[in-house]
Amino acid sequence: MKLMDILLTVLSAVVVLAFLVFIHEGGHFVAARAFGVRVTEFMIGLPGPSAGVKRGETTFGVTAIPLGGYARVCGMEPGEMSPYLQAAMASVYARGTALMEDVARDCGISDDEAYEALEELVEWGTVTGPKKTDEYNVYRTPGFKPTGRMRRKALQAGIVAPTYAEGQPRPLENPAESFKREYSQQYRSLPFWKRSVILVAGPGVNLLFAILAFVLIYSVIGFDYQDAATGDVSHITVSPLRAIQAGFMYIGMVVQAVAGLFNPQTAAETVSQSTSVVGIAVMSRSAFEAGLTDALFFTAMLSVSLGIMNLLPIPPLDGGKFVIELYQRIRRKVVSLRAVNYISWAGVALFTLFFIIMMNQDIQRFVFGNWS
Repeated sequence: MKLMDILLTVLSAVVVLAFLVFIHEGGHFVAARAFGVRVTEFMIGLPGPSAGVKRGETTFGVTAIPLGGYARVCGMEPGEMSPYLQAAMASVYARGTALMEDVARDCGISDDEAYEALEELVEWGTVTGPKKTDEYNVYRTPGFKPTGRMRRKALQAGIVAPTYAEGQPRPLENPAESFKREYSQQYRSLPFWKRSVILVAGPGVNLLFAILAFVLIYSVIGFDYQDAATGDVSHITVSPLRAIQAGFMYIGMVVQAVAGLFNPQTAAETVSQSTSVVGIAVMSRSAFEAGLTDALFFTAMLSVSLGIMNLLPIPPLDGGKFVIELYQRIRRKVVSLRAVNYISWAGVALFTLFFIIMMNQDIQRFVFGNWS
């Protein structure tokens, strides 16, 4: 392949995947914000160096590797909460900028206990963690410029909405109430059904997009139909209801195919018929070259696959997180951080194995052209 062909192929995949990840993470973001949960980052790309703009408490942007994406919903860290969060929060806000050792001394706890509490507060978006330029573990109060509802309320009340600089001391008049307010903006503070909605919102948006795409293709744009008896080809449209039915039929087919991964008799065949990012890149370019309808149809099919795969009950996928939430709900017991990490690593290992196999298939098929 020529260099330009490779660049166009890669660009096609990036465009399609970035869009699908955007709407997927957008589902998590909108659901979280609808329930009052803080979201500190909404990024397109894998975690790493990034560029973006901050709106309220959320930074929107892209990372150096624009494959995948994430919405950092606060309070989703597994395991029990640290018992020293309120004291650590009060210490940092009183100082503005505080060393870990300062917080440990203020709270009368060990350095390790202070570190765990501070890192959890970083995950909450309550304090800002150490920067790369910091020689020691330095924590700061976050810079905050109120926007949206908070600013409107301040203006209606005839007061000026406060703007804080990062690391500025803001002693808490009522630490208990301040901590309660912070906790109320965390994912872990929500009831089970709201947490479940946030988890399934991402895959749900992927499936919803696919249904809407099917309606657009079959009911608005139309498609060519060949009469089997006469051989005549005509351009037709169908009712939105039939288009929706076709969308759900396709979703059912994907569910059945994905279920085949867990059947020893069909797993090998299912994997052989699947594709990795290499195959997605090649097929994305072919779809774009074929025209708008083909590109939309391919994107819809890929969106269904992304949505269904994310619903698999395997951490760290959304479906796996939901299973953990369900287990905690039934057992009335929080799953430990260690247990969640073990399960997540097992899930990552499984999907890494699938990825390697499918990547090899795609290289043989699309690069060397010798896959039978």
